[in-house]
Amino acid sequence: MNKQRGVTLSGLLFAAIVIIIIGAAALKVMPDVLEYLTVLKDMKAVAQDPSLRDASASEVRKYFDRRLQMDYITGISGSDLDISREGSNLVLKIAYSRRIPLVSNVALVIDFEGSSAK
Repeated sequence: MNKQRGVTLSGLLFAAIVIIIIGAAALKVMPDVLEYLTVLKDMKAVAQDPSLRDASASEVRKYFDRRLQMDYITGISGSDLDISREGSNLVLKIAYSRRIPLVSNVALVIDFEGSSAK
């Protein structure tokens, strides 16, 4: 007699539940990750803008705020930026946290850090 092989129904249900939980968490985290990637893109664009090379920190923050407004980013502003100069290059850094509620009293906290330096 040949032995049967395959996945049992309970094994299939367990795997499906695990995949659903991971997928639900990923769907909740994805908007914040996309927002972070947009903020990084905007920071690099501001740092590479030749018209801002000699600008003051407040002018850089205003320009950054306008770029965020165009991308519909509301949780971050120019006041969250750390602005420095390395030679003639403008370097922007940002660090912030997001608390993402998952289920009931369970939440995921993500610390985002980014820099316009390469």
